[in-house]
Amino acid sequence: MSKQPVRGIDVDRIEEESIAEYLHTNPDFFDRHAGLLTKLKLTHNRGAATVSLIERQVSALRDKNQNLEARLRELIEVARSNDVLATKIHRLACRLIRAGDAAAVLDSLETSLREDFGASEWLMVLDSTHESEFKSITSRHLRVVESGASELKMFDTLFESGRPRCGQIRDSQRDFLFGPNNIEIGSVALVPLGPQPCFGLLAIGSPDAERFHPAMSTEFLARIGDLVSEAVGAV
Repeated sequence: MSKQPVRGIDVDRIEEESIAEYLHTNPDFFDRHAGLLTKLKLTHNRGAATVSLIERQVSALRDKNQNLEARLRELIEVARSNDVLATKIHRLACRLIRAGDAAAVLDSLETSLREDFGASEWLMVLDSTHESEFKSITSRHLRVVESGASELKMFDTLFESGRPRCGQIRDSQRDFLFGPNNIEIGSVALVPLGPQPCFGLLAIGSPDAERFHPAMSTEFLARIGDLVSEAVGAV
């Protein structure tokens, strides 16, 4: 049986694109032809059975809702994580404010990095261009080097950027920061200290190769760098 023309148009000659375009520009079509919704049959995504257009829409909306719920849970988790980090940085700020001298600044930083951030392998490197109390302190977490030393030149790109950097570092950099025999360092966060020109850096190492990676946000590391820079410059 031949199909009857619709409004003078032979349905057999209408291309699929034209039908799709018509339905797109006339979203109320099925409001005016509600009976078609129960007659149209579509292949179900999860099997060979057929479902009505309404059922397919319900299924698509259900999938979309599940995706939105998963995204919402992800955003809530990120917000909670950021809140925890903000609290830890606040505690660091309070400790540094209470520190009255260079030794107290170093102790405050050690306590925060160890207790709040789980970092036991870290080093603060300062150049010796300005007189400070740090020159007289002996600590495995502190190293004061001459300005322009070759060791500092290894971090020129870090100082030029003025932004923290995370991920893998060169063997020469790792050996300088953590010792040539420290093979447990899998990834490192490097935080420049001071406004440009920078007067040092804070290096935090981890045995986990994925703990600090290039794609991670460095906003909180930058805040830590700002706090430490202010504390170092105040003594």
